[in-house]
Amino acid sequence: MKKTIFLTAVLGLLLVGCSTPSREVLITQEGVMDHFPYRKGQIRVEKIVTSHSIDEIPGLTITETRFVNHGAPVHVRAYELQRHTITPQDSVIWSFQPSSTGARLDWALPVKRGFDKDNYLGMNNTDYGGGIPLIDVWEKDGGTAIGLFEPVLRDIKMPVQWKYNEDNLNMALQYEYPETVELNEGDTLTTYRSFEYIHDGDFFNTLRAFSTYMQQQEGVVMQPSEPEAFEPVWCAWGYERQFTIDEVIGTLDKVQELGFRWVDVDDGYQIAEGDWETNSRFPGGDKDMRRLTDEIHRRGMLAKLWWAPLAADPGTKCLAEHPERMLRTAEYIPQYISWWDSYYLSPVNPSTKEYTKDLVDRFLGTWNFDGLKIDGQHLNCCPPDYNEHSGLDNPQQAQENLPSFFEDIYNEARLLKPNAVVQVCPCGCAVNYYLVPFFNQAVASDPTSSKQVRMKRKAYAAMAPQLAYYGDHVELTDGGCDFASQIGVGAVIGTKFTYPKDNPNASESFLLTEEKEQLIRHWMRIFKEKNLTRGEYLNLYTWGYDMPETHVIRQNDKMYYAFYADDSFEGEVELRGLEDGKEYTVTDYAAENPTGRTIKGGEKLQIRFEHSYLIEVAPAE
Repeated sequence: MKKTIFLTAVLGLLLVGCSTPSREVLITQEGVMDHFPYRKGQIRVEKIVTSHSIDEIPGLTITETRFVNHGAPVHVRAYELQRHTITPQDSVIWSFQPSSTGARLDWALPVKRGFDKDNYLGMNNTDYGGGIPLIDVWEKDGGTAIGLFEPVLRDIKMPVQWKYNEDNLNMALQYEYPETVELNEGDTLTTYRSFEYIHDGDFFNTLRAFSTYMQQQEGVVMQPSEPEAFEPVWCAWGYERQFTIDEVIGTLDKVQELGFRWVDVDDGYQIAEGDWETNSRFPGGDKDMRRLTDEIHRRGMLAKLWWAPLAADPGTKCLAEHPERMLRTAEYIPQYISWWDSYYLSPVNPSTKEYTKDLVDRFLGTWNFDGLKIDGQHLNCCPPDYNEHSGLDNPQQAQENLPSFFEDIYNEARLLKPNAVVQVCPCGCAVNYYLVPFFNQAVASDPTSSKQVRMKRKAYAAMAPQLAYYGDHVELTDGGCDFASQIGVGAVIGTKFTYPKDNPNASESFLLTEEKEQLIRHWMRIFKEKNLTRGEYLNLYTWGYDMPETHVIRQNDKMYYAFYADDSFEGEVELRGLEDGKEYTVTDYAAENPTGRTIKGGEKLQIRFEHSYLIEVAPAE
């Protein structure tokens, strides 16, 4: 049996049949090529590292690594890049680890001794995978990030580990080949292009640098958001899957009265995932669905349709008539999507693509919807596809070319309706960065807490500053009513209340009580008056270290500060971003009876609040 050892310290290759040499690779200097020969018996492998920086993004170093074999053949199973060892100053260090699993973890995580997370960007569960190809760790005085600059998503691991008995935290980038690669004499193995980024602040600066590079150097184009993408949303999901047409239509007058512009028709209209025709609760078929959108439009509102593409239930007409659409595993069996009890359709299969185009035509054409709510964690990534009908040179191309599926949807929707709003909701996932260019409304995507709503807003603001961000149903926030965590960070507000009664088959009640209606009226007025969704998000506070948690939106000549605490906070806060010595008027604009006071830039502000405190800071007249 051949012994396999990861040569992380020296070579960065997993070679079959080799033992680890003793000395370490020196860190390469900017613009210098490092030739490191590794010799063991007849094995002679040279590591060539070239690194450079770019003036537009200070602190960023881009690295290209090659391994050249000058000796006997070797078999390579994996390689490692950008191994960093960090000695934290405190017992906890903060990190950004945007990979996706069924745990639906925060993207920003504290790291302490005993922490160990692989951050694999391929499929981690049957329907979870993908993310952003970088990891970041930071302390109060700044941090270090590593990642890949590649034109497509690569299924790498980005491990972060801090062992119990060690003082150092380690992180790296690792790639394992699906099959062992033979490297003969004279052959060169070229790795993915990696980077290191030394920065101030937190993950915002890293994401901004990463996305700036991808847009400037890799041709990534972020879509502009329609003005309508910034309008508040009411979703019919409060009635759940057994909703009726009359229930939705019966709620529309109240929805309009409260100021919502969007009506989202959610899951439950379809025969099954995959068979997206109307079910028995729409006896008139297309006419009944058109009646629903007509009623929405008659009230001056817009209609968005929920849809979970790439999922098809067993026994559906979609699969029975076109089995060639299914994504096939290496064992040539269907890939299961546990959340929907469905099978994956291949995103690159020609039949899948044509079928999907026809569905968009039905939704926005025949049914006359104005936008799409594309939903499901399975959309964030997909496994390799071994289906010969998909026409791939390599099964991995299914994952790498997944964004083209969303590009086709976006282009077809905008062809049919030039102002269409396309939302992609990868439920609970760290969004696959390569999908972001193909939607014009981001979403908090089933947040597990108010903190996730705020954290995801900061991440999207870094990657795509002009992209509209929907805070999802307020019922998913802390206490089910935390509009402050949406409005304070510049998110679009939304709710799924029912009125005048619940659906009798619903699992829980979302009935619009008098108290909840007054709450919505209060926050809707603030939402429309302040219009913070169009403001500029400023990264002036460091996540995990500046307490209370603080977010800032600049809108014209005013600054809007939002402070958050798990329970309560009392103390002084610094209003960063103001001009020293200049007088400002500070108003607690979310209070029932807002009050103002005067402060000079550079002075600290004494505050006391529970959960949230939102203020407007304007130059004093």
